[in-house]
Amino acid sequence: MPRRPTRHRQLLKPRPLTFSAFSRSVAQLASSYMAKRQMQDSKLHRESSSKSAGNKVFKHTLEEKNEQSESSSDEEFEGVVQADFAFFDPKPNDFHGVKTLLQTYLDNKQWDLSGFVDLILGQTTVGTVVKVEGDEDDGVFSVVTALNLQRYKDHKCIVEFKEFLLKACQEEDVVDDLRSVLGEQAQNVGLLVSQRVVNLPPQLLPPLYDALFDEVSWATEDEPTEDLRNSFRFKFYILVGKIYKHKNADLRKKLSNDSDEAIIYTKPEDEIFHRVSLWSFSFPLHAQQPSTHEVCIFSALC
Repeated sequence: MPRRPTRHRQLLKPRPLTFSAFSRSVAQLASSYMAKRQMQDSKLHRESSSKSAGNKVFKHTLEEKNEQSESSSDEEFEGVVQADFAFFDPKPNDFHGVKTLLQTYLDNKQWDLSGFVDLILGQTTVGTVVKVEGDEDDGVFSVVTALNLQRYKDHKCIVEFKEFLLKACQEEDVVDDLRSVLGEQAQNVGLLVSQRVVNLPPQLLPPLYDALFDEVSWATEDEPTEDLRNSFRFKFYILVGKIYKHKNADLRKKLSNDSDEAIIYTKPEDEIFHRVSLWSFSFPLHAQQPSTHEVCIFSALC
């Protein structure tokens, strides 16, 4: 389905807080946070942005500087890569690219990932993939969507997703709430899926989240049936993300009020989701390398 014209945003009715305040604060804070943590040896400059008929296009110049040291001499290499990133509605051709991004979504669990990708690609009214404009390889750099847990409750992938979370949650004060969210409250819950390559330009985050929550809001008005419109009237969002948690995190918290060093978020916006969540829990990944940090998956309800 073609993207709504920009002017449609000006005609939208005031949105519920679930959409407007939540999404806008996440987008702005995520962009600011991520910009501060760019790698020192990479400089990314946004040159321009323009609106095309079916998608948004963002032109970026990525300057990378790699220094190689050898015993006899020092060599320096400088390269410039320019890419026009564009937002597209999901389509079947994106299957392999999206599946690659979601390969470790549920740790090393064997589950119906292909079916999960099919759900994402089949929901074209809400959901966005980011690709390079005109790229013949059609590679996917990011995917973001929101899936109603009740609408897709009978799909094998959603059944297995729920089973995975319930088995992983070992926190007694959370498990009852989790079971309720995945069960009787599922009609009001959207599974927020957001995966991307690690070096995606941070300037894309605000418009990417804007696009998602705009589409959710439009879907509550424009879907052809009342059931479909209601399926996008989310009261809560549940998400799964990856963090690096210091193995002595609990002790560090006791010794210091600053817990920034205890947890490292692989996606900066996950920290905002975590902070505004009603509850959350974490558990270690099985597929991880020995280090001073424990690689964990966290799930939160926002």
